[in-house]
Amino acid sequence: MDTAAPPDLFDAESRALQAARAAYDTCAATQPAPCHRALGELLTAYERLLRETRRLVRRSDRAELEMNQLNLRLQDLAAELEYRATHDPLTGVLNRAAVIELVNSHFADGDIALIVLDIDHFKRINDSFGHPAGDRVIQAVVTCLQAQVPATAHIGRVGGEEFTVVLPGQRGDTCGQVAQTLRSAIEAYAFDLPDGSGVTASFGVCWLPRGSNFDIAYGLADEALYVAKRGGRNQVALASGHVHVQPA
Repeated sequence: MDTAAPPDLFDAESRALQAARAAYDTCAATQPAPCHRALGELLTAYERLLRETRRLVRRSDRAELEMNQLNLRLQDLAAELEYRATHDPLTGVLNRAAVIELVNSHFADGDIALIVLDIDHFKRINDSFGHPAGDRVIQAVVTCLQAQVPATAHIGRVGGEEFTVVLPGQRGDTCGQVAQTLRSAIEAYAFDLPDGSGVTASFGVCWLPRGSNFDIAYGLADEALYVAKRGGRNQVALASGHVHVQPA
C-alpha cells in the first residue's frame, strides 16, 4: 500500500522560508541591527501567515468533503422522494398519478394498448380472512403480472384491487393475448388462502393510436372490464366488445 505523503501545496513557499531563515541566521554579524531585526520580524510574520494558510486549507478540504457527502445524501433523498411520489408503497409498481403521466407521454409518440384488471370477489377475501391476507393477495397478483408481461410493459396500481398494464406500441389481438396470459397466470397461482380457494381477475383491454390520452383509454378499457365482470368474471374483454371467455 502506498503511504507516501500528499504533495505540499506550499512547497515553494516553505523552501523560500527556509532559505530566508538560513540567511537570517548567517548574516547577524554583517547586517545592521535594524535590518536584521526587520528581517526577523518579516520571517516571523511569514511563518505565521503560512501556518494560518495551511490551517485554512485543511478546514476548506474538510468543508468540501462534508459538502460532497451532503450533496450525495440530498441526491439519495431526492431519488427516494421521487420514487415514493410515483410508486405504490404496498406493491412497488407505479401509482395512479404516475400511470396517467406515463400513458399521456407515450401517446405523444405512438400507439398504446392499455389493460385494466380487477381482482374478482376481492371484498370476500378481506371480509373472510382480513386485510393482511388481502394485501398478500394484491402483492401476489403483482408477482404474477411481473413474471408474464413483456419487457416493454409498465405495471401500475390504480385502485385498491385494480391494476393497469401499459403496453407501448402494442395493438390489435396482441394485447388481448397478453391479457389472456396474465389471466391464466393469476388463475393458476397458489395464493395459499386459509380455505384453499383460488383467485381470479377480470380484464378489459383497449388499443388507441397516437394522439389519444389516458382518460379515453382508461374509460374504454374500464368499460370492457365491466363487460368481462358481467359475463361471469375471470375473462378478458376487448373494448370492441369481443369477449375471450375462460377456456374450458
